Amino acid sequence: MENTIFDLMETHDYENILFCQEKTLGLKAIIVIHDTTLGPAAGGIRMWPYQNEQDAIQDAVRLARGMTYKNAAAGLPFGGGKCVIIGDPKKDKTEGLLRAMGRFIHRLNGLFLTGIDVGTTIQDMVLMRMETPYVVTVPESLGGPGNSAVATSFGIFQGIRACLKEVFGNPLPQGRTVAVQGIGAVGDELVKYLLNAGAAVTIADIDQQKVDTLASEYKVNVVPPEKIHTLDVDVYSPCAMGAVLNEHTIPELGCKIVCGSANNQLATEQDGDRLAQRGILYAPDY
Repeated sequence: MENTIFDLMETHDYENILFCQEKTLGLKAIIVIHDTTLGPAAGGIRMWPYQNEQDAIQDAVRLARGMTYKNAAAGLPFGGGKCVIIGDPKKDKTEGLLRAMGRFIHRLNGLFLTGIDVGTTIQDMVLMRMETPYVVTVPESLGGPGNSAVATSFGIFQGIRACLKEVFGNPLPQGRTVAVQGIGAVGDELVKYLLNAGAAVTIADIDQQKVDTLASEYKVNVVPPEKIHTLDVDVYSPCAMGAVLNEHTIPELGCKIVCGSANNQLATEQDGDRLAQRGILYAPDY
């Protein structure tokens, strides 16, 4: 990481990095605005138990920059931004903390539009919405789109179909093998799309309860999280945390295609070259 915050901002053209704290409620968060050339910055709110402040900053800035590219590639009138809350979503999340986060977002007066991400839920967004209208992924009853994971997972499913056509000449998932890493809101829906299309699916997640629940309802194979990327499959679909494609994991990949919903899947720009050298088709996460 660069020596100072301003070095970081200058190197990658960030507009704003805001540090938010509400001591009495235990809130520590970072909001990053990368670029607003096309419109207000849009990106989700992630809650994660980062080991240190530097890790949180690094994640937030990479995610915000990725959102700039995603929104531009999709032709949307938005720039890129992201918010990360430092904390364990299973232990540290409270109504007070979430509403305080909503107040910080409101102070930006629409410069940053946000919604769910890793570690946050649509119910969390409802609480933040009590403090600001700039939280957009809320139920239809509150004027929002409802569960955005359904649309997101369908987009990944269509991306997989496009990759299958490119590699095999046929977009149909029937008879193809897919390894899905991470079965949160998006991964769970993606698995269902794939199964309904006739694919054979293997899953992995650090949350064993999620794995057990999905495996009890659907015909899927289960492997430990550290093994999922090594499987001999047609498609590897990372749908959890980023930087899963790196100098250590790429030589271990057993797939022909990488296509998933995880943000910042490449640990470094050089990892894209490593995938190309191995002849693996990579669908960028934006």
